[in-house]
Amino acid sequence: MAKIVTVFRSRLRPQASGAYHDAAPRMEELARTIPGFEGIKTFEADDGERLSVVTFATLEAHERWRDHPEHRAAQRRGRDEFYACYDITVAEVLHERHFARDDVRLPPPG
Repeated sequence: MAKIVTVFRSRLRPQASGAYHDAAPRMEELARTIPGFEGIKTFEADDGERLSVVTFATLEAHERWRDHPEHRAAQRRGRDEFYACYDITVAEVLHERHFARDDVRLPPPG
């Protein structure tokens, strides 16, 4: 079974910022309950583009998250209220490589 990485690029609608920031922590909390969830990191560029990288241990775990009823409702709300645009890319990890000096480590995902 291969690790699955979802790359979610988005821009919020200006009027959605407050409501989005109120709802987003619940979605992350919910994702963390899915067996096989490995982590999430979200970044925001100076121009307002957001990037979230979400990792699951298996495709089945990713699908449980994608199809969770509360997440489906949040997806609809995102299209209706929060996002001006978004792109989602779901990929299977073919190869990973890690490097760390003795005194420097990346924290675990998420």
